[in-house]
Amino acid sequence: MVARVCSFLGFSIVITASTVMAQPGPSRPSLGDGPWEFTSFEQGGTPIRVSIVSRGLTNPWSMAWLPNGDMLITERAGALRVLRNGVLDPAPIEGLSGLSIDRLFDIALHPDFETNQLVYMTTIQRGDHPDGSDAYWATTALVRGRYTGTALENAEVIFEADAWRELSGGDASRIVFAADGRLFMSSSHRRDPESPQDTNTHVGKILRLEDDGSVPEDNPFVGRADYRPEIYSTGHRTVLGLTFHPETGALWETENGPQGGDEVNVILQGRNYGWPLVTYGRDYDGTPAATAPWREDLEAPVLFWVPSIAASGITFYSGAAIPAWEGNLFVGAMTVGRIPGTGRLERIVFADNGGEIRRESLLGEFRQRIRDVREGPDGLLYLLTDEADGALLVIEAAD
Repeated sequence: MVARVCSFLGFSIVITASTVMAQPGPSRPSLGDGPWEFTSFEQGGTPIRVSIVSRGLTNPWSMAWLPNGDMLITERAGALRVLRNGVLDPAPIEGLSGLSIDRLFDIALHPDFETNQLVYMTTIQRGDHPDGSDAYWATTALVRGRYTGTALENAEVIFEADAWRELSGGDASRIVFAADGRLFMSSSHRRDPESPQDTNTHVGKILRLEDDGSVPEDNPFVGRADYRPEIYSTGHRTVLGLTFHPETGALWETENGPQGGDEVNVILQGRNYGWPLVTYGRDYDGTPAATAPWREDLEAPVLFWVPSIAASGITFYSGAAIPAWEGNLFVGAMTVGRIPGTGRLERIVFADNGGEIRRESLLGEFRQRIRDVREGPDGLLYLLTDEADGALLVIEAAD
C-alpha cells in the first residue's frame, strides 16, 4: 500500500491504495482503483474515504435511486443505465430508440413512483430544419416513460420547449420535483445572447410544469400575453444543477458563466437573474461580457466564482454519516479557469444568518470532471465523473 501525506490549501491529505499522479500538460491520468483517504478541513480535520462504486460509464450525467436501492444513470450520448446491487448492467435500458435524442441530461422519479413507475428525463431533441435542409435543429424537451426494470415503456416527449436553435452547446437541462408534485425544469441559453431576456421564448429560463407537462394555473405569468406561461424565472445562462434547501424549501441552482461568473442562485418566482445584462464573467476573447456585474433591479447570486469552475451538480448534505458536513452545500466542478484536468468538488459552509463563511476544494488530485453530486438514501455522498471512462464514486467517513 502507498501512503502519502501532503498539505493542500491549508488541510492535510492522505492518499492510500492507488495513488493519483499529477502529469504535465492537458492529459489526465486514469482514476486508478482506490480507495483514497483524505482529511477535510472541517472541525479540525474530518477523515473521509472515497471509493469507486462502478466504472464502465460513458460521460454519465445524472443519477436517481429506485425504491429497492438500485440506481438509474443517464449517459450524455443517450443511454439509460441501471446499477443493480452495486453492479452496472452492461445492457442499456430499452425504450428510448424511438426518440430523436441528441443529448440526454437529467433524470428524476415521479413522487409517486412506487405506484406509477414514472421516470422523467430532460433531453436535447433533434428535429427537421424549417428550411428543409439537413442543418442542425434541436430544442430542450421533457421525456416521460414507465419503468419496467428492463425498459421505459411508452417513453414520449410530454413537453417541448420553444427553444429551437441551429447551434449546439449551451444546452444542459435539469429537473427537480417540488413537494407539491410540480416540477421545475431549466432550459438553457443555447448560445443565443438575446433570448434569455425575451419572455416569449423558453431559452434561458427556469420553467414550472405539472407532472404531465402542462402549465400550473398559479405560475407567475399565466394570463400575460408577453410571457410564455411555463416561465418561472428569466435571465439564465447554462443551468447545471437544481436542488431544494432541506430546511427552507427554497430552490437553489448552479449556473455557468462564460470565463468567470459561475453562480449559485436562490430561485424566486418571477425574478430576472440578469444574463446577459450582468455577469462577473468575461467573454471568451477576454473582453467584459457585460457592462456591470450587478444591477439593483436584477437578482444577484448567492455565490460566484472567478475564474469559472464549470459549476455542475448541486446538493445540500443533510445526512448523519459525515456529521461535520451537515448543512454544507456541495457543487461539482468540471474545469477551473478553462484548464483541462482541473475538476474538483466544492464544499461551502454557511453561517446561521445564511452568509458564506468558507469554501473547501476537494478531490482536485483526481483531475476528473465532476458532473453530478447527490446525497444517497444511505446518507453518503455520491459523485459522477464526466469522462469517457466515467465512474460513480462514493464519499463516506473514514475509520
